[in-house]
Amino acid sequence: MNILLIEDEYHAQEYLAGLLKKIAPTSEILAKIDSVEDAVDWFKNNPDPDLIFMDIQLADGLSFSIFEKVKVNAPTIFITAFDKYTLQAFKVNSIDYLLKPVDTEELQNALTKYQEIHSNKSSFDTDSLQRALSQISQKNNFRQRFLIKQGKDFIYVPTENIAYLYSEDSLTFLVDAQNKRHLLESSLDQIEKEIDPDQFFRINRKQIVHIQSVQKIFSFFNNRLKLNLKPESKTEAIVSRERVRSFKEWAGR
Repeated sequence: MNILLIEDEYHAQEYLAGLLKKIAPTSEILAKIDSVEDAVDWFKNNPDPDLIFMDIQLADGLSFSIFEKVKVNAPTIFITAFDKYTLQAFKVNSIDYLLKPVDTEELQNALTKYQEIHSNKSSFDTDSLQRALSQISQKNNFRQRFLIKQGKDFIYVPTENIAYLYSEDSLTFLVDAQNKRHLLESSLDQIEKEIDPDQFFRINRKQIVHIQSVQKIFSFFNNRLKLNLKPESKTEAIVSRERVRSFKEWAGR
């Protein structure tokens, strides 16, 4: 079995190569590639391998773009730090994924799946792959984290750890799941365009909430809704009347 590794982290690359040597000692690693550009060049000048292990985030961009620039006809197992719910689209035909850090048992299962497909002479469904990549690419276009200045240092807050955002006195604040407040440089209008609308909703002119922060929803006067948030918000979280219908649709997805 000829294998191509596309991974930009040296230690992750060597770790995976070591696991493969242990689990599949007769396999051969044809090359170790760390960028989209080098991968495209490799595919243009070499026959397809039997199997590809491909990290999603490479040194010069997302590996999805490889499939847009060159024809790839080999089964691909993606390596990623993304959550399982996001990557259910990859569970089609010969496509699989491994979450970092790669687990030995999961790697063995992925190789077993490949062997079953290979022995049954199933074809590699590139159309399914393109549909899956399109879904994940669209998901990944949204902002993944916020870099925040704290004194002379910086920290980052992943978007999944945001409880809600709000504006006050012309300033924008982020409150994380641990109830820590952070000052942001961007406006709510700008942030709203950058974050995933499946996860966040702007309930009024001054507040954006994450779906997991919404604990209870109450009817409120003047045909509005009142939310109990976790962590608790210092100001009332009221869904404005003109946004109630959209909020219900969003909350019920």
